[in-house]
Amino acid sequence: MNNELVLSVVSTVLGGLGIFLLGMKYMSEGLQAVSGERLRKIITVATDNRIMGMLVGLSVTCVIQSSSITTVMVVGLVNSAMMTLTQAIGVIFGANIGTTITAWILTLKISQYGLPLLGLAAFFFLFPKNERVRYTGMSIMGIGMIFFGLELMTAGFKPLRALPEFVQWFHSFEATSYLGVMKCVAVGCILTMIVQSSSATVGITMGLASTGMINFETAGALVLGENIGTTITAWLASLGASTNAKRAAYAHIFFNALGVAWITTIALHFYFPLIGRFIGHDPNTLVVLENGEPSYPYIMASIAAVHTGFNVANTLLFLPFVRQLARFVSLLVPDKQVEGDVPHLTHLDVRIFDTPAIGIMQSHKQILFMADSNETMLEKLAVVLESGKPDEEMEQAIFHCERVLDDVQKEIMLFLGELLGGQVPHEITGKVRGQMRMADEYESVSDYAASVLKGMRKLRTNKLRFAPEGHDEFKKLNRLVLDYLRQVNASVRAEDPSAARALLPGSTEISRVIKEFRHNHISRLTAGKVTPLSSLVYTDLLNSYRRINDHTLNIAEVVAGEK
Repeated sequence: MNNELVLSVVSTVLGGLGIFLLGMKYMSEGLQAVSGERLRKIITVATDNRIMGMLVGLSVTCVIQSSSITTVMVVGLVNSAMMTLTQAIGVIFGANIGTTITAWILTLKISQYGLPLLGLAAFFFLFPKNERVRYTGMSIMGIGMIFFGLELMTAGFKPLRALPEFVQWFHSFEATSYLGVMKCVAVGCILTMIVQSSSATVGITMGLASTGMINFETAGALVLGENIGTTITAWLASLGASTNAKRAAYAHIFFNALGVAWITTIALHFYFPLIGRFIGHDPNTLVVLENGEPSYPYIMASIAAVHTGFNVANTLLFLPFVRQLARFVSLLVPDKQVEGDVPHLTHLDVRIFDTPAIGIMQSHKQILFMADSNETMLEKLAVVLESGKPDEEMEQAIFHCERVLDDVQKEIMLFLGELLGGQVPHEITGKVRGQMRMADEYESVSDYAASVLKGMRKLRTNKLRFAPEGHDEFKKLNRLVLDYLRQVNASVRAEDPSAARALLPGSTEISRVIKEFRHNHISRLTAGKVTPLSSLVYTDLLNSYRRINDHTLNIAEVVAGEK
């Protein structure tokens, strides 16, 4: 065996594979950056309607151009309780179809233009200041790298035809019988598990087939195995996740494995010949070019058709049984406390880092949790103020909520900081910074709500009391601040800048009321109706409500785009 030739083949193929995978990454990130808002809207459409879920999975994968990222994202969304198991299974079905688009892109007769396309797009990525132009250039640069990587891999495989040892080895895996098909399925599965990208292994398969190293039937069987191998990515992502996230990963495995199991029984005598009739030519047709090079002009399109046809047929077959599949994996992974089901303060999930547009949806949900918790604290304060009597259970609930929000804020800040680590467009960067600011403001609101309660407990401990008018003033002030917070929170939920802008003057009215109450209190103090010590507590409480009002205003300004 010619060792130098083998080394040359290995280095060329590995280099081509690396460029191909990097191109997939750039294309995916560029498309996400350009379509981030559209991606968010698509994912929110996912419902328990199986057809809608399938269409969502198809659409998202068309945007992301990676079923692995889509399925990992689905596992993350299920883990964070943003998606139900039934929704997730429907999305996974659609993702399997969406990922086959990459194979059709590879069939385009422009592989020789991959390097010029890469170079030209690089200028649009590196130099323009317009973000949309930059990320469009990035996605086109990724496409160029995919074609250039495929061209390198194909060129790398060609010398193998001159090595009898390799030709003989490849012949041992030919899909000439059912056993041969299953061997190829196993090889495709293992290869994809190693590379963790079915698009890359489909590209390798196409490269081998286009050089004549393997025939169409062998390539088709490899592609079927690659559909099983791609499930490893979601399974790995589910390790340490919630029970439902594990179920979503197992549903993906069973869907693909059972699909391959039934289609391999009809592959040689029905499915592969059907693909040939669909293409209109025998995929193994050999054409000798003018330069004497052998060519197989129909084999790449035939391989893409095998990939798409299998996933479409499998989806149509299993789509009516989504709920049954959900029940099956629920029995397989029962509800029990296992490692990874330990409760977290937030449902933020690192699996979402590859899709920043979805990541900010997760963090927005946690911001809303902080908003609701702030409302709950002020509602409980209202109960304590109304009763005028100690209520240890209610008061401890307020303090507990304040401690929880301290830790929630830390988790949100860490998550958002990591989210900014990748290729993130300016639009999402702005949203991330706004969420960071809101998390800080909501945590401050909880601190000052707890401070109000501490002041009231201090009043009781020292056997002090406010004048009846002062007590009524605090009840009114709590209602005003709570109502204002509810209105601002509504604008946060709706992400409505105009609604938030209309609320900005409301803070001024509360500030006026606080000044009025301070003036009233000074008059009571001057008249000797309250003691100096109770006066200090009253002033501290007023300051706490003033700060709550200030922080609520800051939140409204973030939503309104004022800060």
